[in-house]
Amino acid sequence: MLQVSDISLQFSDRKLFDEVNIKFLPGNCYGLIGANGAGKSTFLRILAGDIEPSTGHIAMGTDERLSVLRQNHFDYEDQTPLDVVMSGNEVLAKIAQEKDAIYMNPDSTDDDFMRAAELEAHFGELGGYEADSEAASLLQNLGITVEQQTNVMANLTAGEHVKVLLAKALFGKPDVLLLDEPTNGLDIQAINWLEEFLINFENTVIVVSHDRHFLNKVCTHMADLDFGKIKLFVGNYDFWKESSELALKLQGDANRKSEEKIKELQDFIARFSANASKSKQATSRKKMLDKIELDEIVPSSRKYPFINFKPDREIGNDLLKVDNLSVKIDGEVILDKISFILNPGDKTAFIGQNDIQTTALIRALMGDIEYTGDVKWGVTTSQAYLPKDNSRDFAGGETILDWLRQFASKEEDDNTFLRGFLGRMLFSGEEVNKSVNVLSGGEKVRVMLSKLMLLKSNVLVLDDPTNHLDLESISSLNEGLTNYKGSLLFASHDHEFIQTIANHIIVLSKNGVIDRIDETYDEFLDNAEVQAKVKALWEN
Repeated sequence: MLQVSDISLQFSDRKLFDEVNIKFLPGNCYGLIGANGAGKSTFLRILAGDIEPSTGHIAMGTDERLSVLRQNHFDYEDQTPLDVVMSGNEVLAKIAQEKDAIYMNPDSTDDDFMRAAELEAHFGELGGYEADSEAASLLQNLGITVEQQTNVMANLTAGEHVKVLLAKALFGKPDVLLLDEPTNGLDIQAINWLEEFLINFENTVIVVSHDRHFLNKVCTHMADLDFGKIKLFVGNYDFWKESSELALKLQGDANRKSEEKIKELQDFIARFSANASKSKQATSRKKMLDKIELDEIVPSSRKYPFINFKPDREIGNDLLKVDNLSVKIDGEVILDKISFILNPGDKTAFIGQNDIQTTALIRALMGDIEYTGDVKWGVTTSQAYLPKDNSRDFAGGETILDWLRQFASKEEDDNTFLRGFLGRMLFSGEEVNKSVNVLSGGEKVRVMLSKLMLLKSNVLVLDDPTNHLDLESISSLNEGLTNYKGSLLFASHDHEFIQTIANHIIVLSKNGVIDRIDETYDEFLDNAEVQAKVKALWEN
């Protein structure tokens, strides 16, 4: 159990947390949610002991251990993945180090060996004799091969570093597990394995994630960070979102009779409980949902941007033909002789072994990187592009208003129009005069999406468009792209985003593609024959 008592945190003139009191109990997975800048990662750092709060304290049970997923990717370059993972249990690692030092010391005394015997007993109680096999199993399940496990970390890719650090956090069955964006950088198979691991994890998990499918799959509770307070809600993200929106709607309808409001909320709870999936996590969640009191459901203060893409013309007969496309980066072959055809109406998700492949393909399609082969866009197409790295777009010092003005038509080149347009993208009042080169990551993506809406292109090309966005902006973007009448090419790690938008899946590798037309993402993942082909393609 992890108990938070009267936690406050003051930064200069801003109070981030105000007397937060909350208990995180074993057997539950808590999704910590809140708008960008609300302090989710900061709260995790307080729980981990990395930041001292202004007031209050954190308490855990006697002899309980807390484990944290840290993003210190380059701290272990000269160590092996196995050693890094086993260092995740610091108590076990210290015992192993002390007893090994006794055995290695030729001058050890009888008293030393008595101490070693005590250490051996404690080591066994903590599962030390199974530690090697547990660490190896975690790494293998996350896609780190047996050969890589005994190699040094310096030889792993950035994505593989992430997997090792995740295994380190999971190692040794910690009593409390803190995970900040644990799916970032993971491939499909690793994410699926992590979901099942957390569903069956018997202790306490607190997770920050922008992946709605992940939150829905693993969480029993939402911990909503708003106005400096944290309020617990039973259920997963979808239940929290739909119930809070429904509560807001009913609260605003003053003419509705009270009993009608209560009946609508009761029907909603019953429907959500009945639709719970059959996982262990969801079964326990359903029991908790059945006990919800109506006054526990409160409106959310979240604001959603308005995202609506309208192409100014339809695409003719041809969208895109790619023939023998190859890309090298720093002499390394990233893509080799890739060929595929996209047709008007396709909303295509590119799935790669890693982000380097998908970004290389998208940059090649947009002429943003050198390549060999042919890329032929249909003559009636107009492309609008959202790159993963938008630093070049915001290198100048213009205000948001002036930066966006360059993409407006003559009719739209008006301060009143542009201010109203930006207001719907959550830039209100004088915020439109902020310099674009000081914007946060999420603000920059919202400005880029504003540009794309003004361009009215009939093809959108998006590289990881949900990156840096909060859950509210992701939901709005998801809806906007679902309703978009043009064609779409995109790469994403967001399961729900791909599932609800894509009607065409293309799997990339150095050795060709797997092309799945008129197939949803879930159908693609559930097709055992196709997944076997994907595995074989990526292993060659």
